Amino acid sequence: MSDRYEGPLEKIDDVRWRIPRGAVKGMLSDGMLYADETLLRDLRHDPALLQVANVACMPGLVGFSLAMPDCHYGYGFPIGGVAAFDVERGVISPGGVGYDINCGVRLLRTNLRREDIEPFIQDLADDIFTAVPSGVGGEGRIRVNRSELEEVMVKGARWAIGRGYGKREDLDATEEFGCLSGADPSALGDRAVKRGLPQLGTLGSGNHFLEFQYVDEIVNPELADAMGLQEPGQLTVMIHCGSRGFGHQICDDYLDVMRGAVRKYGITLPDPQLACAPVQSPEGQHYFAAMACAANYAWANRQCIMHWVRESFERVLRKGSEALGLDLVFDVAHNIAKIEEHEVKGEQQRLCVHRKGATRAFAPGRPELPAQYRDVGQPVIVPGDMGRASWLLVGTQRAMEETWGSTCHGAGRALSRSQALKRKRGQEVAEDLRTQGIYVRSAGMKTLAEEMPEAYKDVDRVVDVCHEAGISRKIARLRPLAVIKG
Repeated sequence: MSDRYEGPLEKIDDVRWRIPRGAVKGMLSDGMLYADETLLRDLRHDPALLQVANVACMPGLVGFSLAMPDCHYGYGFPIGGVAAFDVERGVISPGGVGYDINCGVRLLRTNLRREDIEPFIQDLADDIFTAVPSGVGGEGRIRVNRSELEEVMVKGARWAIGRGYGKREDLDATEEFGCLSGADPSALGDRAVKRGLPQLGTLGSGNHFLEFQYVDEIVNPELADAMGLQEPGQLTVMIHCGSRGFGHQICDDYLDVMRGAVRKYGITLPDPQLACAPVQSPEGQHYFAAMACAANYAWANRQCIMHWVRESFERVLRKGSEALGLDLVFDVAHNIAKIEEHEVKGEQQRLCVHRKGATRAFAPGRPELPAQYRDVGQPVIVPGDMGRASWLLVGTQRAMEETWGSTCHGAGRALSRSQALKRKRGQEVAEDLRTQGIYVRSAGMKTLAEEMPEAYKDVDRVVDVCHEAGISRKIARLRPLAVIKG
């Protein structure tokens, strides 16, 4: 049996494609893919399309199994997959959240312009590289005992701010205000706790990064102004990381639990990687509680890192925080499952929405949004690659109607890490970026090779699809100046 989807794919319009119910045995609904012809051509050789169809076989699915234009193969769900399940009849699955629970990204705006920091870029990047620990298994500057770690799990970014890592206003610009309710440290095993203790306040490795950028283009000046971006050339800072080994271990532990739950509850699945349990079952509730612990850890992690970035700017540029204006635009989660209310056939329904490699993109008016964005919609931050661009978007009503308020999360990989390593050495990647005026600091050359710009899809194309489909709207394009990698 092929691991690729070989069934029909129906074109709805230029950016929407349907995998019809019945294309794979057991499908309860259609699969829906957002892509243009170019992105689709590459996806035809990716097992991700089969994963989209397989997710449509899961019990209690409401609406379609969805795939964003940055979609590619993942564990269980495709990365870029979105699916909602009825809270009473449906399931929750670690494969629909991912190993790096609440891998996410935050964007800071500044009062600086590109030319203001160009003379200081290398010193600034070097200072932050020293201030923010990174790399595989890297240990952080923050030392906590088990009791303190449990506080982090329950309070999230609020814990970090209570310890002096940031300001109260940061919470108002963070998804879920930096804390997902329902976290319960008793749902964790000892190994997860052990892995979480030393890694708080670390960037990690792989696709995690810290980047200085400048505003390259403003598409919607009114919305850009509402988010603190006034003009091209303005400096921004982007931080992309997650729950580190802590979240990875929680996912690993609960995959074992869910395999037993599949047998216990007689759940039939086309792929064992989709192991799941009813949302309301003990296993489902325990997983949600543990996942929330990891999500809160990740928000605390990004909050601490942002605090050290602010300190580095003040130290290197010798300016105060007010002059620098390093304010948080927003922080979004990518790998998470949430209990949300959505309109289904004219009525409000509680759903367990899985977003794996996808960003919440709520429209104006949603009560979950902070006051400053309730009239304009939720900021959506879309990192691209080290050499090209990233984007700031905003959520839309169309997203609420079609995708449970979801959109893309990044460019999405075009090459596996092993494929990328065959193309170039890390030193070549660093030299290529320097010729473009992009300074790079990395804990290892192998990571640079794995993360070369060519390993990713064209983020402009991915964002164009989301914009044309109406599931998010363009605000501003951001270009990299300096990149710090684990």
